[in-house]
Amino acid sequence: MTSRTEKSSGAGRAVEIPIGAVRLAGELTIPEGAVGIVLFAHGSGSSRHSPRNRFVARFLCDAGIGTLLFDLLSLEEEAVDARTGELRFDIGLLAGRLGEATRWLRRQPDAGDLPLGYFGASTGGGAALVAAAALGDEVKAVVSRGGRPDLAGDALEAVRAATLLLVGGRDEPVIRMNQEAYARLSCTKALTIVPGATHLFEEPGTLEVVAQHAAAWFRRHLPQPA
Repeated sequence: MTSRTEKSSGAGRAVEIPIGAVRLAGELTIPEGAVGIVLFAHGSGSSRHSPRNRFVARFLCDAGIGTLLFDLLSLEEEAVDARTGELRFDIGLLAGRLGEATRWLRRQPDAGDLPLGYFGASTGGGAALVAAAALGDEVKAVVSRGGRPDLAGDALEAVRAATLLLVGGRDEPVIRMNQEAYARLSCTKALTIVPGATHLFEEPGTLEVVAQHAAAWFRRHLPQPA
């Protein structure tokens, strides 16, 4: 079954991504002359409306990088997760959804040939790395913001995408988790600690630092389309 695509206001468009019986809402934005597209995997209990991810997505678009923000869970699943909190930590489910969204994106006429990257936040960081490991050279670069790459488990050794781990300097438990995961990665990699930032990067200027690092990483590691 084909997906329904609608025009939205601004440069982006609203999309609906079919994954089996589930339909996931999203927003696809491709700036003119885009060098690639980044799919966002949001964190625990969040959605495509995450203000932090949307801030980074706007920054990437200004840097000439397309973005796909989409919900990893359906409305019904979000309601279940709000009660139980169980689906947000189902890394296999979230990574599978990200992989299916990647395959859907490849079928879109205006996006199919562009190099792909992932931006993951919190548990979405772990899901992005698992999906990147499964898709191999299909995914060129990954950025994790305050992520849980440790949740990727044994998939870490299989990641080939250039991976940047960004962690707040005051997010001490997550720093340790990222350091341990970083040691297991054998791909091109970097671990950057943002001074003064806590887990959500709510301190003035810290989220902009994240966006700057992310844009530079994707511009460096998403190859120019032929």
